[in-house]
Amino acid sequence: MTIRDRVGMDDETAQEFYGRWASLYDLIARYTPGISHLRRRAAAACRLEPGDTVVEMGCGTGTNLPYLREQVGPDGVVVGIDFTGPVLERARDHTSEYDNVHVVRGDATRPPLGLSEETPLEEPAIDAILATFVVGMLEDPSGAVDDWCDLVGPDGHVVLANAARSDEWYAPPVNAVFRAIVVLSTPPTTTLRYETDPHLRLDRKIDAAHTRLRERSAAIADETHVSGVVRLTGGRLA
Repeated sequence: MTIRDRVGMDDETAQEFYGRWASLYDLIARYTPGISHLRRRAAAACRLEPGDTVVEMGCGTGTNLPYLREQVGPDGVVVGIDFTGPVLERARDHTSEYDNVHVVRGDATRPPLGLSEETPLEEPAIDAILATFVVGMLEDPSGAVDDWCDLVGPDGHVVLANAARSDEWYAPPVNAVFRAIVVLSTPPTTTLRYETDPHLRLDRKIDAAHTRLRERSAAIADETHVSGVVRLTGGRLA
């Protein structure tokens, strides 16, 4: 099953939607106020050391990859996986100066991580997996988290960062903006009425993924960012 199946979109629809918005997404991903701090925190939560190997599932335009490379140094390996061509081209452009950062087209739920020129590593060699703003796209987010935990194994780290409704006292206006963003970023964007609001579906998926990571972990770190909208959970696996 591919990520398109899990989202409920066919391949052509998904490729067209995410490819069409690649440029705008890249700008938002890089220049939203506070986003650099969040990405640095996510990379730090992976608890990487120089020489380690880290994989980012759903790397998008590659905004997290330089932060991960800072953690593993020139002797480590960073692999970014995504399925949209135009998005990956931007990721390759942004990381072209690093010979140990590899950007691969593939499915985050079935990552192509065997030995090859694109991904020179074996699955047991993975020290950490990072997934930011990804699990809300998946039909079975807790199942994906289980798969990622199995890839890194005991004492490895899995880190999730996702946007969901805020629980802060000032949440109502923040959540209204959040709902509008979710609706506009959920294809088809021309749909105004849904059987279940997209932001409510997103909340359930994110809760399921983060809960599963906590269940699988021996040590857990939880943080919130961006007025409580972004949840960051890092787990060292049992």
